[in-house]
Amino acid sequence: MHISPTPVMTIIDDSTSLSGTSAADHTTPTIVLVHGAWADSSSWSAVVERLRADGFAIRSIANPLQGVVADTAYLSSYLAAIDGPIVLVGHSYGGAVISNIDASAFDIRSLVFIAAFIPLIGETVGQLAAQSTPALPLVPVEVPDGVEVSIEEAGFRTAFAGDLSQAIADNLAVAQRPANVKAVSEPSVNEAFRSVPSWALITRQDQAINYDLQRHMVGRTDANTTEVDASHAVMVSRPDAVADLIKQAARPSHSHTPTATAEGIS
Repeated sequence: MHISPTPVMTIIDDSTSLSGTSAADHTTPTIVLVHGAWADSSSWSAVVERLRADGFAIRSIANPLQGVVADTAYLSSYLAAIDGPIVLVGHSYGGAVISNIDASAFDIRSLVFIAAFIPLIGETVGQLAAQSTPALPLVPVEVPDGVEVSIEEAGFRTAFAGDLSQAIADNLAVAQRPANVKAVSEPSVNEAFRSVPSWALITRQDQAINYDLQRHMVGRTDANTTEVDASHAVMVSRPDAVADLIKQAARPSHSHTPTATAEGIS
């Protein structure tokens, strides 16, 4: 597969505290973290530590992984209970979920896509995933509500967590949550990134959503974008990079024009 490269710029985060907030707006957003398939909310733990150290309120949602429609409705119910601005962060399939949110119904300050699927209206995650190689080694299991799939444990580290130790990858493989096949077969109905400022982190060593596909999807948005040398499990292997990008998106008076640095440019 050949996809024309999209110019990618990185974000400079010149502050690790909330001191960078605008004098005109001191409202600190709640950061809502949405994991994807074959992970769980604990995968954000190191990122949460860094964000909490800067005083952010955090919600790490247990994504049901039952389909775009059901998962978006589930997330919406949590967002409705949050007062004030929100920064939505989605990893992998979680990117499709946050993009399907009705942004007009909530005070969403920004979207952050972390090694994420970003489907257009009418597209399915499965259609996009089919463009990524190599194919994931998935194991299907019939359940009362259809079929769920998980990554076979023997191939988990290569596919999902290649820059982590074998021991850590093995633990993640055991703890992974399977996804219903409806997560990849239901079409997107919203493009929240059209109306909400967005940020994206692309993972160069990703074997679950390959680099070219990530750049292709991000290139269809206006997202401020950075790249890192990391596997799909970037929130575990590179929590500083993930937290820094989220903090950039959470600033009340951020600029939507990225600043280039040496890291992140091919």
